[in-house]
Amino acid sequence: MNADMVNLDGLMQQGNVWRAGDARAREQVGIPTGFDELDTHLPGSGWPMGALTEILCDRQGMGELSLIMPALARLSHEGRWLAWIAPPHIPYAPALATHGVDLSKVLVVHPRAETDMLWTIEQALRAGTCGAVLVWPRLISENNLRRLQLAAETGKSWGILFRSTWAATQSSPAALRLRLDPTQSGGMSVRVLKRRGGWPTGPVYLNGLSG
Repeated sequence: MNADMVNLDGLMQQGNVWRAGDARAREQVGIPTGFDELDTHLPGSGWPMGALTEILCDRQGMGELSLIMPALARLSHEGRWLAWIAPPHIPYAPALATHGVDLSKVLVVHPRAETDMLWTIEQALRAGTCGAVLVWPRLISENNLRRLQLAAETGKSWGILFRSTWAATQSSPAALRLRLDPTQSGGMSVRVLKRRGGWPTGPVYLNGLSG
């Protein structure tokens, strides 16, 4: 394999090559984010189901949860679980209810040991009973990310990984990777680092998000 082919493979893995024949990109229908300007930048005009989404930010509480709340509310009323795997803070029920989330569909799981974490996430994604699985991995290998991506495809679940921005340097099979940064106005900028069937794009500026 020559150097040009190696470089092309690397670009395709990062999502930087648009492939006209990619049927998945053409057929994918996303969950509306609740933010029209952001939807226009996402394949399927929303969050991808049956796949991983990585949300990269360096500070908790800057609005990363509010960003996904409209979609979580929609999924909760479709009768599927919203699984929070070892969240850094207990989900605040009144805030979830304010966003329209059905609290009876919220499931918080704390694995007994760190070694059980990957297995728990994988099973939640694969089961088919979870509409969304939210996780906050500290360190995770590319091979393990691939396992989770396959599990999400099998269970037709939306896997949401909250990670630090340094993870942008790591190759990932996730269908969508976003970077969030605070703005001086108190809102956030959203950059699409990777999306199926398209180039990186953004930033999109969103205001009024918190938590």
